[in-house]
Parts: sequence; structure tokens; C-alpha cells
Amino acid sequence: MTYKTILTVRSTPDGNATALEQAEAMVRRADGHLDVLCLGVDRTRVGYYDGGANAIAINTMLERARDEVKATETAVAARLKSSDVAHAIFTAIAPLGDISRVTAHHARFSDLVVMQLPYGDGQGPEVEPIVEAALFDARTPVLVVPDGGEIAPAPKTVLVAWDESIEALVAVRKALPFLQAADTVRIAVIDPPKHGIERSDPGGMLCQMLARHGVACEIDVLSKTLPRVSDVLSRHATDTGAEMIVMGAYGHSRFRESILGGTTRNMLEHAEVPVLMAH
Repeated sequence: MTYKTILTVRSTPDGNATALEQAEAMVRRADGHLDVLCLGVDRTRVGYYDGGANAIAINTMLERARDEVKATETAVAARLKSSDVAHAIFTAIAPLGDISRVTAHHARFSDLVVMQLPYGDGQGPEVEPIVEAALFDARTPVLVVPDGGEIAPAPKTVLVAWDESIEALVAVRKALPFLQAADTVRIAVIDPPKHGIERSDPGGMLCQMLARHGVACEIDVLSKTLPRVSDVLSRHATDTGAEMIVMGAYGHSRFRESILGGTTRNMLEHAEVPVLMAH
């Protein structure tokens, strides 16, 4: 099993190119195909302006979106001009509220979507719905990479966040190409429930499943010594030299996590290594 079709989405011509570089490196290693969706975002808020200014404002924002998508396409084409990987560049213009539909249409036919972290300095409001559209509407795994992070198309040590949830299991299955290529996969179980179904052997059944796929696993049972689960995972990734984290996305509702915080939200804000997520 390999990722044969990898998609990345760019919405600005001068944004960080780490996600594109990561996707290109992975495609090269798998002898696959790279799809790049250049997205022009129409940020017009219909009804925000008075009646006389509405048409002018809409036309102005639409022209700006057209200029942006053309510039983005030109920048991506220049970046990939000398590339040795098979690739295709697509363009689309969409209102901010319709980004999910456009992204999902392309992502559903991909094996993996590679994106930058959706939160942080310099990130536009369109990046978050792009990532969520791939996860929820297309049901495609997403690899989010920190800006300027090291490119590792085949990480040697992978950390799996395991909490017995269906989201975590789906992420593990979607991450099998990475897990099978790694030297070591560390299954991290944080404060396992004392009365859970795996109470006598936390992570044991997952380890057995992966071993049958030729994955070399180790189980790390950790205590939640920091306020947030994401902090425990990040620190353990640093301590073990993990080059990637695999985890389920949004065990709670996205609205709840956006208001109260949550492991997914925190990882999408502060991850220091690439994180593969699935839902």
C-alpha cells in the first residue's frame, strides 16, 4: 500500500512552500502523482455593503481572487517546472463559504492531502476549512506540516497516539504506508482507563494488528503530567526522536474544540513535527 495520488492546496502565491515540498518528496519516493489545487478565494461578504456599493465590491473582490489564483498558478508552475514527478495543476475560484465543497471534490479522489498548519502567523482564514473539508467531507487523511519543517518523506520513528477511539484506529489504518516504512512505531497510551477493555494490556491489540503488517512496534504507557494531552504527545515525540505523529482528528465536535480547545486543535496550532490526522 502506498500513497499514489497526493494533493496539496495553495491559496496564495507567496506562502510557505513546505507543504508543497513535502508532497513532492513523498510522490517522488512512491512514484506517484502530485495534484496541486490553486484556490482563489472570493472574500466578498454579500449584504455587508449598502445596496449601491454591493455590485462594485463583489466585482472588485472577484477580480482580486482571479488575480490571486493566476499568480498562485504561475508560482506553482515555476516551482514544479524542473520537477521530475508527475503532476497536475488545477485552479478554482470560490467564495470563502464554499471552499469546503470545492476542496472536498478534489480531495475525495486523493490518497493523502498535505497542508500547512491551519493556525498561526500568516495563515489565511481559508486554510482551516480546507483541512476540515478533506477530513470530514472527503474522508481523506491529512498530513499537516509545520512551516519550514524538515522534509521526511519516510520518517524512521513514528509516534501513534492511541486512545482506543475509532478516529485513532482510522488514522492508523490510513497511515500504514508510513508505519510500514518506519524503523520503529511507538504506540503512546496516555492514562489508560483502569476499567477499559484493554486495561490489562493497553495498546496490545493494536500492536498485534500492526505486527501482522510487518510494523515494528513498541508501547509507551504515559502519565498525563502536563495540562494538555497534546503537550504530553509533543514532549514524548521530542524525547523519542519521532519524526511524525499519527492521531485521530476531532473526537469531540469541531465547535466544542474551537471554543474550549482540544487535542486536535492544539496540535494544529503548535505541532513541531508533521502530524497525520484522519476522522
